[in-house]
Amino acid sequence: MKTPGSQTRVRNNIRTLRFHHREMTQEELGDRVGLTRQTIIAIEQGRYSPSLEAAFKIARVFGVPLEDVFQYEDEQKVGREKGNVRF
Repeated sequence: MKTPGSQTRVRNNIRTLRFHHREMTQEELGDRVGLTRQTIIAIEQGRYSPSLEAAFKIARVFGVPLEDVFQYEDEQKVGREKGNVRF
């Protein structure tokens, strides 16, 4: 369970994609996918994971596959990077 203030393991490239799409604002993206600007901010900052439907809508706005927008950081990869893998 995610605790308040914790980060999700879902990483994203929304900010970069917005920049490369005529510097789209968070509000413009939110309007196009039916989310508030505050929700887009929370998703970009990794404080909130969007629904599957919202994730697909975001990818569609940028014309890229879902995997180009969102990546899931699995626990074993995080453990290896920190040097504490459990088997």
